Amino acid sequence: MTSLRKTALIAGGFYVLTFIASIPPVLFLLGPVLDNPNYIVSSGADTQVLWGLFLDVITALAGIGTAVALFPVVKRQSQAAALGFVTTRVLEAAIIVIGVVSLLSVVTLRQDAAGTPGADATSLVTTGHALVAIRDWTFLLGPSLMAGLNALLLGSLMFRSGLVPRVIPVLGLIGAPLLLVSVATTMFGMNSLTSVWHGIATAPIFVWELSLGVYLVVKGFKPSPITAGMTAAGSPPAYGDVEA
Repeated sequence: MTSLRKTALIAGGFYVLTFIASIPPVLFLLGPVLDNPNYIVSSGADTQVLWGLFLDVITALAGIGTAVALFPVVKRQSQAAALGFVTTRVLEAAIIVIGVVSLLSVVTLRQDAAGTPGADATSLVTTGHALVAIRDWTFLLGPSLMAGLNALLLGSLMFRSGLVPRVIPVLGLIGAPLLLVSVATTMFGMNSLTSVWHGIATAPIFVWELSLGVYLVVKGFKPSPITAGMTAAGSPPAYGDVEA
């Protein structure tokens, strides 16, 4: 296995990992704390919530991994765009972690303060609402807004370089404007994350990232001027390598 193939395998593996880790928290693990306005003063389902938050951290780290793994390759197409892609991935991960910390605070307050003598249930519920609201905004600005910017940057790099079949980045380039518009309308109260419109806007990005990850794992990079140049140079950088 060549270094270039290893790079594609690692990058694709990180993309697949983001899907494996991100779906359970959204579908059911974080439901008790997100859907119950009185969770902070209830009996709680802390173990389930903590597993969801742990998977969110895995998602954030895997997202950074996709950018770090792909950077040595895609920077040969455009270093500025490649650096922008890494930056948006890191920012997305940071925003996700902020949301994780906010919900961890809800769990801590529920365990330490709720039910203790003198605890003000009304104040606790208000605090819990505020912390959940922080997480809701991080979900909009992280996995939604940053995902749209990621798709614009990496999609353009993949389309121009021909490293994968062009139909794959086209999905990202189509979905990115839709998602960014959906995020903007949600910020101004004209839309919501649970609306049909947001689901439609998210679908192309979902397919773009999943198909990119699967293709890189199964097939690797397509032959292109970039891969030819790296092979001719005799030093195709693998993940973690530093170019001379």
